[in-house]
Amino acid sequence: MHLIAVFLALVAGSHAALTAKGVDWSSLLVEEASGQSYKSVSGEVQPLETILGNSGVNTVRQRLWYTDGDYGLEYNLELARRAQAAGLDFYLDIFYSPTWTDAGHQETPSDWANYGIDDLAFAVYNYTRDTMTAFNSAGIVPAQVAIGNEIRAGLLWPLGDMSNSDGPYNVARMLHSAAYGVRDSSSSTQVLVHLDNGWDYEAQQYFYDTVLAQGPLELEDFDVQAVSYYPFYSSSATLSALKTSLSSMKSRYNKGIQVVETDWPTYCPSPAYEFPADTTSIPLSTAGQTTWVQDIATVVEDIGGDGLFYWEPAWIDNAALGSSCGYNLMVDDDGTVMSSLAVFGEI
Repeated sequence: MHLIAVFLALVAGSHAALTAKGVDWSSLLVEEASGQSYKSVSGEVQPLETILGNSGVNTVRQRLWYTDGDYGLEYNLELARRAQAAGLDFYLDIFYSPTWTDAGHQETPSDWANYGIDDLAFAVYNYTRDTMTAFNSAGIVPAQVAIGNEIRAGLLWPLGDMSNSDGPYNVARMLHSAAYGVRDSSSSTQVLVHLDNGWDYEAQQYFYDTVLAQGPLELEDFDVQAVSYYPFYSSSATLSALKTSLSSMKSRYNKGIQVVETDWPTYCPSPAYEFPADTTSIPLSTAGQTTWVQDIATVVEDIGGDGLFYWEPAWIDNAALGSSCGYNLMVDDDGTVMSSLAVFGEI
């Protein structure tokens, strides 16, 4: 009995394993259309999904815009078919917008621009359900669906702007509708709510407490609290702050926790912001990328989280990935995979 008790204590104190280890590969078809190909570490040209799978990736993330073109539904169906054929799960990030969204941009599609909140919430439900139906009909069920992208300031502005008096209620209405657009289509798909600045617990708590207090959205409506976490936008974004934030979220809301966007540069001569103090010993190199991913994986595992995704490591035509650092990719500019990609087989 003593040995059993020791074993149970060890299990209880062990880290939670990451079940979702992946990258965002949303721009793959755009890159291929421009003539780009990808090579394994040995220099062999291979489909990117093959390279990713061989590197330890088990899930790919892809953004869906409200559009008929790049990043639209047909575009994403093609990507998802390739992921499935390679044995990879996929995570669909629904933006509910015809373009980029983040804490400073949440554009409403022109089709919905004149809707009041009742019609807008209904449109969100129908769009989400119809999107899920399209994937289900293709025999491709997403493992995860994020209902909005980096929505700390709300979604579908102006009605869903968190800074407006009725914004939090409208956000709650739309998220509830979106969640049930997923729930009514798939019992196996996890629903994610995704905010930026995952290191900032005050911001995370404000959003969730404020929106959940409105009534329409309940904790049971979603499964995972997803965050973005980047080192080059604030000196306050320390690994220590991330751990405190995620641990506090886990304790308060008891949801799954995932870092679904992160990067580390191999080249950053003139960063716009000072790097966080507890990251400055990490080199700006492929070895540094490996250390960065390992460090974040340790944080996520330690607090009982279950997922980690690197943002767009193969988007060669956008190597800065929107940052002030010149190169954040995990492939060279000729498409050859860097050794850092193999970290997904190690975490």
